[in-house]
Amino acid sequence: MEERIERARKLFSGRVDFLKSAPKLEHLPAPDAPEIAIAGRSNVGKSTLINALTGRKALARASNTPGRTQELNFFDVGDPLAFRIVDMPGYGFAEAPKDVVKKWRHLINDYLRGRQVLKRALVLIDSRHGLKDVDREILDMLDTAAVSYRIVLTKGDKIKPSELNATTAKVATEIRKRPAAHPDVLATAAETGHGIAELRAAVLEAAEL
Repeated sequence: MEERIERARKLFSGRVDFLKSAPKLEHLPAPDAPEIAIAGRSNVGKSTLINALTGRKALARASNTPGRTQELNFFDVGDPLAFRIVDMPGYGFAEAPKDVVKKWRHLINDYLRGRQVLKRALVLIDSRHGLKDVDREILDMLDTAAVSYRIVLTKGDKIKPSELNATTAKVATEIRKRPAAHPDVLATAAETGHGIAELRAAVLEAAEL
């Protein structure tokens, strides 16, 4: 584990570039590298976590308007290219028109079902709230598509350690019944760096590097 953490640190401290946005499947990049997708509710701290993961301040742009990201955003990691991070559209906010939500759902569903190089999805869950029904919908989608996924708790510094441990245990118990879920739940806090090294190592493991 320590060796993988160090390899992950070196890889993420090297070259990381935004590649492209894909509003439709025909805009996807060539499937020439492993992909790790990151999904989460619109206000879960996805951009902040991606920036912490890659050690950049503004690689993924955090929006003041939840749900602004309506495309799949691809980031190349490594030189030569080792794998790609895929920032998926945020889900679960009330202001989106139904036709927009439907379009996102089709995009996500089609990507999950048809992408051979997709190795794993990281599903971000706010540690203050735990799993909500809107998260379970995404987990159902991943289970149905037979895409391996792992739960990553965010904002772990916003609650007491005892509460974080309780949430981690509760989520782990629930996902144990799910066919495509990784059994281990990762707790992170982007602002303090807690769990980020372990998350980088988990990305490498998922990418089979």
